[in-house]
Parts: sequence; structure tokens; C-alpha cells
Amino acid sequence: MQRDADALRDTGVTGVAVRLETPRETVTARSGVGDLVTGRPVPKDGFLRLGSTTKTFVATVMMQLVGEERISLDQTVEELLPGVVSGTGNDGRSITVRDLLRHTSGLSDYVYDVFPSPSAQTYFADRWRAYEPEELVDLALRHEPAFPAGTRWAYSNTNYVLAGMIIEKVTGRTWEQQVHSRILRPLGLLHTDTPGTRPFLPYPHAAHHQQFTVDEPLVDTTIPYRPFDSGADGSMTGTARDLNRFFAALASGRLLKPAELAAMRSAVPLPQDSGHPEGTRDGLGLFFTPLSCGGGYLGHGGSGFGYVVRAATTVDGRRAVTVSAHSRSADPRTAARQEDALRTLIDRALCRTA
Repeated sequence: MQRDADALRDTGVTGVAVRLETPRETVTARSGVGDLVTGRPVPKDGFLRLGSTTKTFVATVMMQLVGEERISLDQTVEELLPGVVSGTGNDGRSITVRDLLRHTSGLSDYVYDVFPSPSAQTYFADRWRAYEPEELVDLALRHEPAFPAGTRWAYSNTNYVLAGMIIEKVTGRTWEQQVHSRILRPLGLLHTDTPGTRPFLPYPHAAHHQQFTVDEPLVDTTIPYRPFDSGADGSMTGTARDLNRFFAALASGRLLKPAELAAMRSAVPLPQDSGHPEGTRDGLGLFFTPLSCGGGYLGHGGSGFGYVVRAATTVDGRRAVTVSAHSRSADPRTAARQEDALRTLIDRALCRTA
């Protein structure tokens, strides 16, 4: 695993951290540096931005509400949030909860509206701005849907902004409060939080570095870009230890009843241009990816400017691994090599202990 962490570093990633947990042992590896200025090492079990891995926590709360018969996967957005999704060809009457959770709604992704120009100038100019969930949905609804709901797959953060709004409408409590009471406290995940738009990571943590344009230097982006990933679609922070514990508990049935876990794992195939490995399928906040040694793993990734986090567990929850990479390249070929190295690391980490 150390060799694979070093191989990921050698693709140009400034810092890498890996934590693998099995019934027999915990194995960790670090490579590169946690800060380009001081050269300090990547911290052990440092705090991470979870990015879109937040979606799995939110989907788990939604599935618990399904199990309690407080919502149904076949309910429409219009039934739950009357009048919220309409206009420009968008129709909440045709989009179900299931469509939101597995990205088959066809709704536009608001992130393209809040970061229209991929540059360091845009990052510095707008990184402190924050939007309310309703504002983000309104931005997305300025665009026509990509396809009729339920007919295709396309990843859209707007889906989970709406999921967070549904949780609050149904329960009377925010999605953050529900995640804390239903998941974090029962599992003892003391180092996982829902900071919303609060921009500062707890210490220790590695610095994040983003290359916005090819041939330009890396930019320190440890302060996040608050216009996106500030809500139910990607705002959580935590540690690799906590992420492994959460995904293992989810896969082993500790958080959901069998019917709801089965529904969560019921997945649709992804298009070939999705950027995911061949054979990957998307369930309800949970991806299934084939393993080279047979079978596959469940998990979700998260990314933002300057970082990538991937959490994965075998389908029985007995082995879990979290990988964090603390810089991102603007060069497509370099980014592809980094992605390949990251996927190889996860595959070998899970297969070696199979």
C-alpha cells in the first residue's frame, strides 16, 4: 500500500494519505508533503473535506425515513416541495425521490452557474460568497432539463440540495441535525461534522492545492469555494477513520433495514463517458465498482478545488479504505494518470485482504 501511495504521489499529487481497515488490522500509508511551504508531512488521520461523500450520509437519512414510512421513493418532488421545481421545462411532478438520489432527475447542476470561469481569479473573487439552498435550486432551474426524469443518468449536485430540503420539510429538522442524531452520534463518529459554510478545517490537516490552468502554478485552496459544496451535496468534514467506520456500518446493515439497504444498492449502469470505471453502477447515494479480484466495492468520492477523497468498502462491510489526495492538476492527461493511480490503490488495498 505504501508503494501505491508513492505511485499516486509520483503522478504529481503533493500529498497522499491512505487508511485501510480489516477485521485483523489497520494499515496506513502517507506520501508527499502536507504543506508545500513548510514541507511538513501529511498528518496522521488528519481532517478531510468530504465533498460529495456527504451525499451518502444524506441518502442514508432519506432511506431511514423511507423505512419509517415518512416518505416514499416514488413520491414526487412536487408532493414534498410544492412549487419548488418548475419552469424552463422542469417539472417536479415527474421527478421522484429515487430520481434525486440516483441522479436520474435530468436537473441541471448548479455548479456551472456559480463557477462559470475556471480560473484562480474567479476562485479568489467569489470564494467567500454563500448561497441558500433555494437560491442554488433557482439557478439550476434557469436551464432546461438534460433529459426526461428517469430516462438517463447524469450527476447533478442540485439533486442533493433538494434532498436536504426534503429532509427538513418532512422532519422539521435540518439535514445536518438528522445526520448527527441518526448517524454520527450512534456510530460515535466524533471527528465528523457538518460545518455548512464555515470555511476552516480543524487541525491537523493537509493543505490543498489546485492548478486552475495548464502551465500555471498550484494555488493554495485550503479555504474552500463556498458557492458550492456548502450544503447537503458536499459540505461535511471528517477523518479517514470515521469514514471507514461509516461505510462499514452502512454496508453491514447497522444503519438500514434489509429492504432499505437493498433499495440503496439497487443501481443503474453509468454511461461510458461518465468518467467512472467500466461496470460502475450508481445506486441511491452509493456507487458499486467492480474489483479486479472479483466482486466489487461500495463507496462514494468527494472532490473540490485542490483535493480528492475516496471512501470504499467491500459489500459485506468487513474491509474499508479511504484515500485522500491533496492537489489537483488542470492538465487532462495528468489528471487521468492520477485518477488511474487512485483507482489502482483502492483496488489493490481491498483485493490484497480478500
